[in-house]
Amino acid sequence: MLTSIAAFLAYFDAVHRRAVRDVAALPTAADGWAPPSGEGEGAWSINQLVGHMAGSRLYFASAYRGEGWISPEPPAVDTRATWVPALEASAARLHALLDGTPDAWLQRKVGMIDTDAQLSGWRILMMMVEHDIYHRSQVDAYAGLNGWDVPQIYGRRAEDIGALQVAQRAKHGHAGGGHPL
Repeated sequence: MLTSIAAFLAYFDAVHRRAVRDVAALPTAADGWAPPSGEGEGAWSINQLVGHMAGSRLYFASAYRGEGWISPEPPAVDTRATWVPALEASAARLHALLDGTPDAWLQRKVGMIDTDAQLSGWRILMMMVEHDIYHRSQVDAYAGLNGWDVPQIYGRRAEDIGALQVAQRAKHGHAGGGHPL
């Protein structure tokens, strides 16, 4: 569980860096690419997804601050050149909105937009991060479908780790077999 807004922002910064890394790695062919079929978010272009990610961060910040579940107008993300600046601007705005808020707000209850449920502030912030990761994964899946390289989350591929499994099993006394990942 989160115990300070500073700790949350440090965590968010790492998630944000991975979003920027993955979006920035997409080729020019990704600019404006959208699935050939689908509805709603499942039919959005990569440009729309990046704009949605940037805007939604501030939606969750508004709820966390007790200002309501208010969706800001998403930034105009109409070309590849605007993807990273939109994400960077939303991260800076999120910091401005959350820096200095009382750590006690992490435990404060926030009413949901569509039910009578009350969630702790830290859960609202984690919802924001999970939402960001969800859409980053959507963009990464689109990249995979198109054969565009996506940076590895930890700089290692499953195949690389799998190739090291025999040595690890021997080193730690595990007899052969097992799944190589």
